[in-house]
Amino acid sequence: MSVRWIVVCWLLAAAPVSGQTFTAPRTAAASRDLTPAYTADARSGLRVTKGSGSLPNEHGQVWREYDISAYTARVKDSDKPQQAIVDWILRDTGTDVWFSEPLGILSANATTLRVYHTPQMQQTVRDVVERFVNTLDDPHALGIRLVTVGSPNWRARAVPLLKPIDVKSPGVEGWLLTRASAAMLFEELKARADVREHSAPRVEIVNGQSQTLARRQPLRYMRGVQPRSDGLGYELVPGQIEEGYSLEISPLLSLDGKTVDAAVKCQVDQVEKLVPIVLDIPVVGQGPRVQIQVPQLVSWRLVERFRWPTDQVLLLSCGVVANPAADAGGGLAAMNPFGASKSRADALLFVEYRGVAAAAELPAGARP
Repeated sequence: MSVRWIVVCWLLAAAPVSGQTFTAPRTAAASRDLTPAYTADARSGLRVTKGSGSLPNEHGQVWREYDISAYTARVKDSDKPQQAIVDWILRDTGTDVWFSEPLGILSANATTLRVYHTPQMQQTVRDVVERFVNTLDDPHALGIRLVTVGSPNWRARAVPLLKPIDVKSPGVEGWLLTRASAAMLFEELKARADVREHSAPRVEIVNGQSQTLARRQPLRYMRGVQPRSDGLGYELVPGQIEEGYSLEISPLLSLDGKTVDAAVKCQVDQVEKLVPIVLDIPVVGQGPRVQIQVPQLVSWRLVERFRWPTDQVLLLSCGVVANPAADAGGGLAAMNPFGASKSRADALLFVEYRGVAAAAELPAGARP
């Protein structure tokens, strides 16, 4: 058999049949691109593939990009102003819808919010984004006043002024008051001997951003012992607890300016006492017996969202809660907003929307 005959037979065998197209052989690199990828550690049995290369949309998901630069450009005191938009979307939609079926994507940078989800979810996202980009450029002003009352019996006289609202946090109650009723209630509270009025800042916040008010002071103590690094006996181990309170609030105005939403996060940490424990362990520089302390902590948390008309005042009662370092002397007791004479008090929080920050302030006596 001649060489020419062998070549002809090979070409006939390799030629495509009728109705088929001929494709060049894949390179090694191209073959690797289409081959499922597997974990390098065969012991785990984990299978990892590259998928189909396209986003699933069996639930009708669509891709949308929202221009948020008009909002982020006017936020000067935040490195990531777009995070506020993402946070408020998650408050409206919940987090589960982005981490379960149907597949959803939520991502933002300083100029663009990218969303992949169903048309219904896209409408919810759009409603939130419009509240950010279509509001006034000026920051908004909130009046925040914190008051503590030694006894919760102030409610007996205040019932006619209060309109209850639903609150999900255990032990917390909420009401709405007209501005006139809030001013009247505040004057009645000031007449009580067990009431302390604290700083009432006029907080300026860009719509949707967060503002934190906090007062904390470290409490140091000896929390335990440990072997010395040189092996010569033991040494005392110091500990520290940040005692005090923090209040974070994030307001978001509606498009028509008639209602305001506010995400409120409050945290109180108090060390009621340090329980002494005597250890029969010789410590370098100490005697054969040393004393450590175990903190007895009381903490309280509030994380909730509220909505109320802008012409009314939101009043929250946190219940009879812990007073951070209420019985301690020195710095924190003097600046402590929960009082320095009692370990418990009814903490009241007045929150009032006061319009754009550029507007003239009303006289101090005209607001609660």
